[in-house]
Amino acid sequence: MTERTNVWDTIGVISYGLLFALGESLLIFLVFALLGLLLPSLWGIDKRIGFLSLLALLACFWAIVSQLLFLWNVGLPAGAVEFFRNSHHPLRILYATSLSVVTVAILMPVYWFLRVQNAVAIMQNLIERLSLLTMFYLFFDVLGIMIILIRNL
Repeated sequence: MTERTNVWDTIGVISYGLLFALGESLLIFLVFALLGLLLPSLWGIDKRIGFLSLLALLACFWAIVSQLLFLWNVGLPAGAVEFFRNSHHPLRILYATSLSVVTVAILMPVYWFLRVQNAVAIMQNLIERLSLLTMFYLFFDVLGIMIILIRNL
C-alpha cells in the first residue's frame, strides 16, 4: 500500500481531514452563536463573548478528555462494572453519574466567570493569544479547500 501512496495523496488525505474539521468548527460556531442570543441583553458584548468563549473552551476540554480516555483505553474499574451490572438500570445510573461530574466541572468555571470582576479581561487575553493559532488554522483550511478543488476538478 505504501508503494502506491505518494506525497500528493497524503496532502489530499490531510486536506479532507481539514475540511471535515472546518465543518465541525462551523457547526460549533453556529450552536454558540445561537446560544449567544439567549444570554441576557444587559451583558455587554465583551462579557457575552467571554462567556461563550469559556463555554467553547470547556466543550473542547471535555472533547479532549473523552478522546484521551478512548485512546488510553481507560475503562471503568471492575467494582463499578459489577455495581452497574447488578443494578436495575445501569445505563441510567451511568448517564446520571457522568452528567453530574460534567455539570459540576462546567458550573465551577461558569460561577468563577460570573463572580470575578476581571474574568472578562482574562478571557479576552486568552482569546487574543489563541487568535494567532486560529489564523493559522483558517489559512490551512483555505489551502485544504483549494487542494480538494484542484484534485476534484
